[in-house]
Amino acid sequence: MDLGLKGKVAVITGGSVGIGLAIAEGLAAEGAEVVLAARHGERAENEARRISDRFGTRAIGVAADVATVEGTAALVGAVAEEFGGADILVNNAGTGSNETVMEAPDEKWQQYWDLHVMAAVRLARGFAPQMKARGGGVILHNASICAVQPLWYEPIYNVTKSALMMFSKCLATELVTDNIRVNCVNPGLVLTPDWQKTAKQLTADTGGDWEGYLQGVADEHAPIKRFASPAEVAHFFVFLCSDKATYSIGSEYGVDGGMRKGL
Repeated sequence: MDLGLKGKVAVITGGSVGIGLAIAEGLAAEGAEVVLAARHGERAENEARRISDRFGTRAIGVAADVATVEGTAALVGAVAEEFGGADILVNNAGTGSNETVMEAPDEKWQQYWDLHVMAAVRLARGFAPQMKARGGGVILHNASICAVQPLWYEPIYNVTKSALMMFSKCLATELVTDNIRVNCVNPGLVLTPDWQKTAKQLTADTGGDWEGYLQGVADEHAPIKRFASPAEVAHFFVFLCSDKATYSIGSEYGVDGGMRKGL
């Protein structure tokens, strides 16, 4: 199936690892030119070269901390200079948290607010005019099942991801007349390097069976009884970027293996 993505310019934040990297690979496989934005510029550049060599499409890495005003401005400017603008923006950068509401300091709340919410706000302000000038575009937000079904140990993550989902809906209404489609994806358990790192840390003193630990998490939370691969989630993002999803606007989609229990 031709998804109509050949030659499109796609920007993926947090694009050098995990879900973001899988999305970049999926878009490149469809012929899109991809920009991998990450705090670690060298890793982003290395992955971009690998993607370009594998799929034969243009790919670049950009060092940018999108949790900052300077980082988002640098990314928008780099894309304008290298490609003349973007057609697709995937706001994927983010990370889990671990705290209680009673003990977490203001600074931690602000840190996650900047990363999960303000990065999306600032990048929308930067890239939407580029998309409008190019005839339209797509903005996708990678939130989390925790935006709608919170886990008890990460209230800051839950709250900021829920705010990102609401921002996505507001942005969709504002940009629809510019032919820019905005949607939100809420993945469940995805086997990213972060999950593997956490599991190894938690099992280091009890035999190191990190795979068994993750299987236990999957057994507890997901009816499918396993984690998704990053590629499985990426496939859905690629579809939403395509011209096969032109009536998908302002929605949120769960990709969670049955983990969400509510309606």
